[in-house]
Amino acid sequence: MKEPGVISSNSTEGELVINIGPQHPATHGVLHLVVTLNGETVKKVEPHLGYIHRSIEKMCESLSYRQFIYVTSRMDYLSAHINNHACAMTVEKAMQIEVPARAQYIRVIMDELTRIASHELWWGALAMDLGAFTPFFYAFRERETINDIMEQTCGARLTMNYMVPGGVMADIHPSFQQKVKDFIKLFKSNIDEYDELVTGSIIFQSRMKGVGCLSKEDAISYGCTGPVARGSGVNCDIRKIYPYEIYKQLQFDEIIETAGDSFSRYLVRIKEMKESIKIIEQLIDEIPEGDYQAKTKAVIKLPKGEFYTRVETARGELGVYIVSEGGTTPYRIKFRSPGFSNLSALDHMVRGSKIGDLMATMGTLDLVIPDIDR
Repeated sequence: MKEPGVISSNSTEGELVINIGPQHPATHGVLHLVVTLNGETVKKVEPHLGYIHRSIEKMCESLSYRQFIYVTSRMDYLSAHINNHACAMTVEKAMQIEVPARAQYIRVIMDELTRIASHELWWGALAMDLGAFTPFFYAFRERETINDIMEQTCGARLTMNYMVPGGVMADIHPSFQQKVKDFIKLFKSNIDEYDELVTGSIIFQSRMKGVGCLSKEDAISYGCTGPVARGSGVNCDIRKIYPYEIYKQLQFDEIIETAGDSFSRYLVRIKEMKESIKIIEQLIDEIPEGDYQAKTKAVIKLPKGEFYTRVETARGELGVYIVSEGGTTPYRIKFRSPGFSNLSALDHMVRGSKIGDLMATMGTLDLVIPDIDR
């Protein structure tokens, strides 16, 4: 295999085939892109996976229904809470476990804090991909506050392992509610700086508008979900169309942009952070008293059958499919992760654009490679 960036002679006259990755700062992980260029114009992009493959689904089949949940933190590690939530809900669905109201409130608050933290990292990394380093530090200012809140209750800052079948692992820290309210105040006072630094920049807009276009029909055809699809006008927010936990009781908007370009996908995520704050505000002072976990057996056995649950992660729809033979471990597990389908549209989105536009388009896909290459 050639080194990253080495030009290949295996191309037609006037074309160059170059390798971007698997070690490249713009790929945000070990993703290998084989890019065919004519001058600076992209003719074709072939994503190559397999560098980080850990066979997570196969590994889960040898773990108990309590253990396998935590392996999924290592897929989309920026949506660890939400991944664990999806797995716990699938087990609960199979066993018909009723989750206490307190646990449902805590879960949704944690999910939305996770969504904000993930979008913060995406925003800073996207700006850095396009040559602006300062926003990265601004993004981590708020993100670190969220991580401090998570650490106090969960004992971790990235792979949380907090959701369990029946509820959550432990009750929230006594200062959790006050610290979340302090964060809301901080975030609201600083979010306008994001627009001043990046959104309103003429240079940034010229790099994003009309770049990496994906029509509504093509987004559906490729199976795109999350902000990628909603930036093309697709209604696909699982929290709205298939509400779970207490989302159906909450007032929030599904953010839709219709231009289908990189700037639309950018705006969706910026506005989604504000919607997440609205969700948290509705819940943080209303967390009911009571148990934070339903009573379950130490060893869980699922009844024989097939069970499926879907949730909305920071990158789109995550589906968890379990086939049970009635034992203590799953017979088969399959994860429908959002990143794989979103990445499949990259070649279609960048053909005919410049190589510099490839970085901007790929940045608005918000790829987390372990989520794609499982």
